[in-house]
Amino acid sequence: MAENTFPEDLRAAQLRLHQATAELAGLVRSLPWSVEPHEGWPGAEHPHTGRTAGGRPSSPGWSEREKVAVDRLRAECLALSEAVATHPYWAEVAREDVVAARTELKAATRPAAVPAPDVTPAA
Repeated sequence: MAENTFPEDLRAAQLRLHQATAELAGLVRSLPWSVEPHEGWPGAEHPHTGRTAGGRPSSPGWSEREKVAVDRLRAECLALSEAVATHPYWAEVAREDVVAARTELKAATRPAAVPAPDVTPAA
């Protein structure tokens, strides 16, 4: 397929969507497993190996600052997804070529690395 010439605002929105999605994933991975404080639960011992599997340690929950950061990034990802999906450029692309063009846009704008978000995880 020939390379598409994507409008700069579409490229910028898709690039920021990649970045915001990576920032959100990194932030959520750094946070405690439970949004609200939770006691956790013990795992079960396997009858043959004796290893304990499953279970969760206690979780202090997320701080208000962490909740706000997650909400902000989720809202930004949603807004950017809408901006990319509804961009007027897609009306110019032949219907049978939209998926390939969309894939090309994603590949052309995918950043090599995204810096970690500026949020201190809960202790």
